[in-house]
Amino acid sequence: MYPRDHKQRKAIIRMDPDCAICHAPASLACDCEAKGLEIAVEQAEARIMQNMYNDIRSWVRAHAQDYILEYFRLLTERRKAAHSSHLERLTAHAYHYYHAPPHPNEIAQAQATLKRGIDEDWQSSVQRYPEVLEYFYGLVELTLPSDDEPAVKDPPLSALSGSRKVTRRGTSTATIAGEPFQERERNPLARRTPPPPMDRRTPGPVANPLAPPPGQRRHSYRPPTAPPTAYFSY
Repeated sequence: MYPRDHKQRKAIIRMDPDCAICHAPASLACDCEAKGLEIAVEQAEARIMQNMYNDIRSWVRAHAQDYILEYFRLLTERRKAAHSSHLERLTAHAYHYYHAPPHPNEIAQAQATLKRGIDEDWQSSVQRYPEVLEYFYGLVELTLPSDDEPAVKDPPLSALSGSRKVTRRGTSTATIAGEPFQERERNPLARRTPPPPMDRRTPGPVANPLAPPPGQRRHSYRPPTAPPTAYFSY
């Protein structure tokens, strides 16, 4: 006979399920389910995220190419302006002292100097690709939904009916430089700035097109002034 204040304890039954893959007892602690989950994550990522990755890569590549071409154009405009001034000095000197145009060898030497300078400008421009690509990749923003959102707390995956159809979110959570993917898909040509014209001869200072406008700070990244040299070799 138990005392009146005695309360009978309820029996706690613990029964861990066997491995869902190899059916081994839970006491063996196999890693089949962990490996299977990793494979499932990779497959889902490939199905859902690959198109987004491709869009980001295309956007970054296009804008990096536009920047390199513009940077090269600024360098060559300055060099061509210096070349024109040099030819004018040669012509003025020849007519002043010899009353004749410059010697063809002098003109050929000046043209060769210009060609070497343009090659150097193109080489230095191409060597900036790593930092330029890193900059534009840094402009891509990926926003995860809050844990309190209904789509996260109650996803449309009915456990009772067995339905496993996943509906995509109405709005994309990834933006490229503040521009949603849907806007870019409606106007795919708007994301690409036209290539700079290569026939302008007006000299101008070599500015940094990557720098944000005055009073505006879009990103903490500051491109270095000198191009890296460890990525390419000529």
